[in-house]
Amino acid sequence: MKEIKYYSLIFLLVLLACRQPYEPPPIKADYNFLVVEGVINTTPNSSTTILLSRTRNLADTFLTSPERFAQIEIESGSGNLYNLMEGEPGIYTSNQLTLNPNQTYRLHIWVGNDQFISDFVTVKNTPPIDSITWKRDDGVTLYANTHDPQNNTRYYRWDFIETWQYRSVYETDMGVQNGMIYFRDSTNQIYNCWRSMNSTEILLASSVRLSQDVIDKMPLQIIPEKSEKLSVRYSMLLKQYALTEEAYKYWEILQKNTQKLGTLFDAQPSQLVSNIYNTTNPSEPVIGYISACNVQEKRIFIRNFEVFPWEGSFSSP
Repeated sequence: MKEIKYYSLIFLLVLLACRQPYEPPPIKADYNFLVVEGVINTTPNSSTTILLSRTRNLADTFLTSPERFAQIEIESGSGNLYNLMEGEPGIYTSNQLTLNPNQTYRLHIWVGNDQFISDFVTVKNTPPIDSITWKRDDGVTLYANTHDPQNNTRYYRWDFIETWQYRSVYETDMGVQNGMIYFRDSTNQIYNCWRSMNSTEILLASSVRLSQDVIDKMPLQIIPEKSEKLSVRYSMLLKQYALTEEAYKYWEILQKNTQKLGTLFDAQPSQLVSNIYNTTNPSEPVIGYISACNVQEKRIFIRNFEVFPWEGSFSSP
């Protein structure tokens, strides 16, 4: 029996000594592909914003890698050009434009010695957002509702900005400046606070399999019970985009590759098909898909008393 235990211990020690972390080659691969995000906005008197960044290694600890000092132009099918200028790092915005919805459009991007061009895309007409509704259950779930009476849209995408008011645990009417105590007035109080956050998930829906072009109760966001987001007042600014079938397929693959992986029955990762190309180095992939549409917006407010009882949390959501 002692010999069995002895050899078992030796075998276990050998196994432990031989264990090494496995890092697949793609994790260590030093890819540095251009990522293009944004929509050519044909809403009258509106600006177009395009975000440029670079792909990151899975082991990287920084969150983003913005592409600085690029040049971007929108080109119409008739040859008109519209410049975009960089504001914050990697964020390029045009002046307010009124683009002809009957034209086609594409992007020209220059990064260093490389030139990138997208396909010409047709403009999709985005129908208005009918409503943003919500339901109180184990938390609060918000939904988008829309329809196209002409049955021409069929493919939809959304993103949003949520902003909420919350309060500190303790309130103070006094402050300290230069070693002196003073009383705070309404212009420099620190009791009420506000925070904003962009949506992070890809939100898609299609009515292709329906007889009518109607999207009913598309889930947008779940606010968990006791979240500080509803401790005082919450707001969501929702943006709605109409997509072509090709653009929808791109976003659907990206959604599956990033949000629906990890279990045995999830779809396998698929190759993204972009409509943006590096004309200087055609073999180099580009991540992104350019669409053109007018953008519809709608805002909703929810106050704490509407979801009472709600125990507001003072920690981060």
